[in-house]
Amino acid sequence: MPKRSSMDINETAFSVVQQATGENPVLPPEPEKNPAAVALGKLGGLKGGNARAAKLSTERKVQIAKDAAKARWKSKL
Repeated sequence: MPKRSSMDINETAFSVVQQATGENPVLPPEPEKNPAAVALGKLGGLKGGNARAAKLSTERKVQIAKDAAKARWKSKL
């Protein structure tokens, strides 16, 4: 599914006309990401699943696995 554009209708129309006439469309620059925020997000993502698994009891892990298996096989039964 294509992502929605943040361009308004006039910018979209201008871009369509440029593409139809063979000109190179002028697209707005994409905002740059903050490297510090990217590093923090990656750090949290790397340790998140392991930290959650370490806190769960064995019984809870088994229940989560059973629920996941039921959800996967629900449409196939």
